[in-house]
Amino acid sequence: MSGTDTPDTIGMIAGNGLYPGIFARAARKAGVTSFVAAAFVDETDPVLGELVDHIEWLRVGQLGRMIKHFKSHGVTRAVMVGQIAPKNLFDLRPDLRLLKMLSRVKERNAETLFAAIAGELEADGIVLLPATTFLDDLLPGPGHVCGPALSARQEEDAAFGFRIAKEVSRLDIGQTVVVKKGTVLAVEAFEGTNEAVRRGGAMGKGGAMMVKVSKPNQDFRFDVPVVGPATIETAAASGVDAIVVEAGRTLLLGKEEVFRLCKERKVSLVARG
Repeated sequence: MSGTDTPDTIGMIAGNGLYPGIFARAARKAGVTSFVAAAFVDETDPVLGELVDHIEWLRVGQLGRMIKHFKSHGVTRAVMVGQIAPKNLFDLRPDLRLLKMLSRVKERNAETLFAAIAGELEADGIVLLPATTFLDDLLPGPGHVCGPALSARQEEDAAFGFRIAKEVSRLDIGQTVVVKKGTVLAVEAFEGTNEAVRRGGAMGKGGAMMVKVSKPNQDFRFDVPVVGPATIETAAASGVDAIVVEAGRTLLLGKEEVFRLCKERKVSLVARG
């Protein structure tokens, strides 16, 4: 987004993790002057309140209240940054607005729910921007990113794992696989990336590789592959010593800490095109 396109006010639907804070700082640097955050109890880091101008604390499911909060502060552009724990998507306490929305959603997974929420926002004049807005410098290009260089054997696994992960993501099962020596050790499903890495790492007993990709039709408004410090820590503790991500389509959050941890823990990080 160019400086001339940068809105003065932006709404943030803020989940957990580092993402909301990193986005707020990057957007402020890009020229956004007013932040209006919708935060979630037991999900969003309370420190976000120090980085935004207006914040409303909600329970997951209070869609009508969130939209009312945005409209009261003149929000016409918003972003969805940070995860909502999957269990909370299946433990909703919906308000009337969300109940009406859910009645129209046939398949209730993260993608369909968030797409429907985007539709509700747009019905009230609030456009949901890509979650990578203002964060282009955190999308690594093809090649070695940090940590040790891959060996020839690992390069083979990277190509193999990338191909498998792309197929798994096409089937909407998950976006991460763990491989070793041409064998698939684990495939991510509902449990999430870190649990899949722990399971695959345990099977591999050292020397395994994690591969994370985007879906063929990834909706970057609310679903962006992310690698951060916790990913590196989990990989290292699980016997996964190489991470391969998709170039230009994976956010590297906490970049300096990721570089430090990869060097310290001897974890390779590579982006493939």
